Amino acid sequence: MAGAGDDCCSLCLPDDSLFLGFDCSTQSLKATVLDAGLAVVAADSVHFDSELPHYGTSGGVRRDPAERGRIVAPPLMWAEALDLLLGRLRPRVDLRRVATVSGSAQQHGSVYWARGAGAALAALDPAEALAPQLAAAGAFAAPESPVWMDSSTTAQCREVEAAMGGALRLAALTGCRAHERCTGPQARRMHQTRPRVYGATERVSLVSSFMASLLVGGYARIDETDGAGMNLMDIHTRQLRQDALEATAPNLEEKIGKLAPAHAVAGKIAPYFVQRFQFASSCIVIQWSGDNPNSLAGLTLSNPGDLAISLGTSDTVIIDHLVFGVTDTPEPTLEGNILPNPVDPKTYMVMLCYKNGSLTREDIRNRYAEKSWDVFNRLLEETAPLNGGKLGFYYKEHEILPPLPVGFHRYFIKNLTGGSLDAMVEHEVEEFDPPSEVRAIIEGQFMSMRGHAERCGLPVPPKRIIATGGASSNPIILKIMASIFGCPVYSSPRSILRPWVRLYEQPTGGSATGKESLCHSHVCTLADRIQNHLA
Repeated sequence: MAGAGDDCCSLCLPDDSLFLGFDCSTQSLKATVLDAGLAVVAADSVHFDSELPHYGTSGGVRRDPAERGRIVAPPLMWAEALDLLLGRLRPRVDLRRVATVSGSAQQHGSVYWARGAGAALAALDPAEALAPQLAAAGAFAAPESPVWMDSSTTAQCREVEAAMGGALRLAALTGCRAHERCTGPQARRMHQTRPRVYGATERVSLVSSFMASLLVGGYARIDETDGAGMNLMDIHTRQLRQDALEATAPNLEEKIGKLAPAHAVAGKIAPYFVQRFQFASSCIVIQWSGDNPNSLAGLTLSNPGDLAISLGTSDTVIIDHLVFGVTDTPEPTLEGNILPNPVDPKTYMVMLCYKNGSLTREDIRNRYAEKSWDVFNRLLEETAPLNGGKLGFYYKEHEILPPLPVGFHRYFIKNLTGGSLDAMVEHEVEEFDPPSEVRAIIEGQFMSMRGHAERCGLPVPPKRIIATGGASSNPIILKIMASIFGCPVYSSPRSILRPWVRLYEQPTGGSATGKESLCHSHVCTLADRIQNHLA
């Protein structure tokens, strides 16, 4: 691991260099090889459920029937996927030309290495596959890793918050309150419920640093951006906090180790990969980070005032909407997550997560728009902005932000255009007409996002919004987004590389009128008031 923690900015690379990037997501491991001109040379993936069925995962995870909310994944599966994926790339790519390797991974998941695992990583035999060697060496104190979907740590979350002076103080110090998915509460639960496993643990890795550890043949550091999702790192100094460590579990600092900047060098690629796959011994591994921070980097959200909204489409994605933003004046709250910006160390990344997105929109489409997006769009165009005072909140699944149970809530607002928030009066109704239902779900989702973004320190209106995901191809929806946020909206076509090259401004995008913007501001405030009442 010579060179670990060094900066990679001063490297001099041959013109024919290649660059290998991985994405270890919940359901698959993907790889993309680029040339020096950032053209895609090769890409491939391994789907965990279908291609590694012997691990018994569904959607890339296992749900423990004996412990409610416990959702895990076997780290051996990720290791085997890495071997399999590189074996597929080797006949198609001259891996000797790969100058650097890095990657992203699902955030929050924790891997518990057993004592002696570091030595086992350094002594891997290139003639043998990776996973069997790790299994034979007993490299894992816990054969299963809690992942971001795990929700079994509620008690531990409340204990950590109490020890740190409350949820808001913990958020102010570490960037977010204690969420069930966070690594700190996961480690605390491991210590409390599986003390032998915790005691036998030599190192705790995140999924990102676990994958980097395989590649460097030793323990790679956790990077500061992904490390901000642990409830253990001081968001301002970017160092582990002693009080947070003590509030979580004993001897945790030595198990986690030191943190590293997201752009640092993790080390040279291990001899195992040099001999097995013919990488050059000079190939370096750059720190891996979390998938969400890397998404922000890939969308070039580099300036305070930039905002990205991911309008997810996959039925298997639990967090269906994500809002990313950049700020130099973060305001931690109980709602969002503050992380160091992986691109600009002087600024911060704000992340908001929502569960009710595309699938809830589809449910309203099926009920009120004849199961047709064309009909859905026509109904949207038939209704005026602000929906004649009809406001709706639709939760097909238990919502993350704000934390609300399943339910549909519809309100009619009197005196909407009177110019005064105090004059607005809402009363709940059973149902709207179909066109109003369609507009209510779209406006309600975006008003909720705007209110939460503003409270986390993001400027409203933003300078620009980059919309991604399936619904970002719908200009009618983006027109409403632009109106509610009061800024231009751009859409990024789906591609695995450089979406900003093909970035275009929606012809329907633009700012709302002054009066309409004021009404949106008032209605967003009213929406917050209603949602707080529901909570």
